[in-house]
Amino acid sequence: MKQGRKNRKGFTLIELSIVLVIIGILIGAVLKGQDLINSARAKKFVNWAKQWEITQWTYLDRKGRFAGDANINGIIGDQTSTIDETSSSNTALDEIANANFINPPTATITLGSFRFFMKMGFNTVSGTSKNVIVICKSDACTTAFAADEIVYFESFDTATDGTADAGAGNVRAATAITLAAGSGNEVVAATTDVTASPAAWGTTHVALVYYFDRPR
Repeated sequence: MKQGRKNRKGFTLIELSIVLVIIGILIGAVLKGQDLINSARAKKFVNWAKQWEITQWTYLDRKGRFAGDANINGIIGDQTSTIDETSSSNTALDEIANANFINPPTATITLGSFRFFMKMGFNTVSGTSKNVIVICKSDACTTAFAADEIVYFESFDTATDGTADAGAGNVRAATAITLAAGSGNEVVAATTDVTASPAAWGTTHVALVYYFDRPR
């Protein structure tokens, strides 16, 4: 019995150290892999949003006006009388979809379990109407961001303005979005932007607002 107990040896300190090092490497690899996945998703989000901006400028080159600006006054979605720019055939998203682009951008993007919605229209700042690209996490633009979604908006803000400040530059966070009635939630009629700076992107915000053709 004594001999049997002597032959049963435990791990040495060196062996335990090796095991712990291996575990640490595996955990580090998993975390690094998750970082790479998140980074790739953020880049895809930025590219998707930028594709909409590029498509608008391409549409302008082709037609002499922005998509969604049927009365050619330079503002997207502001006309509802003579030519209704909020009707299904005249919205920016519909006109781009029907413009025979080879690979038109999609109105939504899904990144794993995350989904975001593209809107276009205008906002009036100090009496001047300015075109905007708006990205929301819900079709009605009423749902606040979750903490793990903020990285996408920060990435776009940094790529566009150089820093992730939700209250400065041409990319702003918004606490409310007004969508034009009858537009199928496609046309933006007003945004309530964050104007205090510096301001962090947070879970009280419901949309990213990008003033893409003139400074805010």
